[in-house]
Amino acid sequence: MTEPNTASFPAAPGSPGGVLHGLLADLRAESAVLDALVAGLPPEDWATPTPAEGWTVAHQIAHLAWTDDWTALSARDPEGFTASLGGTFTELLAAGADPVEESAREGAAVEPAALLTRWRTGREEVLAALAAAPADLRLPWFGPPMKAPSMATARLMETWAHGQDVADALGATREPTARLRHIVHLGLRTLGFAFTAHGLPAPETPVRLDLTAPDGTSWAFGPADATDVVTGPALDFCLLVTQRRHRDDLSLTATGPAATAWLPIAQVFAGPPGKGRAPASGA
Repeated sequence: MTEPNTASFPAAPGSPGGVLHGLLADLRAESAVLDALVAGLPPEDWATPTPAEGWTVAHQIAHLAWTDDWTALSARDPEGFTASLGGTFTELLAAGADPVEESAREGAAVEPAALLTRWRTGREEVLAALAAAPADLRLPWFGPPMKAPSMATARLMETWAHGQDVADALGATREPTARLRHIVHLGLRTLGFAFTAHGLPAPETPVRLDLTAPDGTSWAFGPADATDVVTGPALDFCLLVTQRRHRDDLSLTATGPAATAWLPIAQVFAGPPGKGRAPASGA
């Protein structure tokens, strides 16, 4: 697993204060769902392999804790973040370093109870730091800088995505919630980035999403008159753009050349293209 799984794109529109307050509440709730999955695990179960190659449950939580540490630093001390990072994520990879893998490996070696405490402490620090960050300040990150609502959206997306890996590893099923709306919005906003990450020109044709929300209502994103459209369950779309399921295993339909070309390469996280997951059939 080499992708940083950290988005660098705008959060949902609305008043900055109201958006941030809602995002932080949803981030707290999403974190609590994952916490409930791992809180009662015996130490040996933290070594359970997850669908991410080479990563156990402990690696997943260690990665979230590490990213939370960097998020809090970015929000509280932007200059300190930039000085500590020493380059963009792409530059670090080019220099032979992979901080994502290194930090996950180091974190996973810690006793599970201590790792869980670290993650719980760090995510509370993130909530406090983002809530206190100036609304118009762009915070430095591994990719382009982000304002606090975008950073909160990124943390929610990543918590949900890595939580999916943990749920899959433990054979657990999570009930989809309205919090998926944030990931859906982020998924559409990263359409152009997905093409660029694969060395392809971003399509000029707009794409609309007409998705079925977890409660059965409809979620529509994008121009109402767009001829390129993606339809299907919002959950499936989120699994696709976070690359937690293969395109062939999801009930998504693309209409139009731009939408059709996008779905196989969609990714909501910044950084190099991920390998994605193999189809359930193994083909």
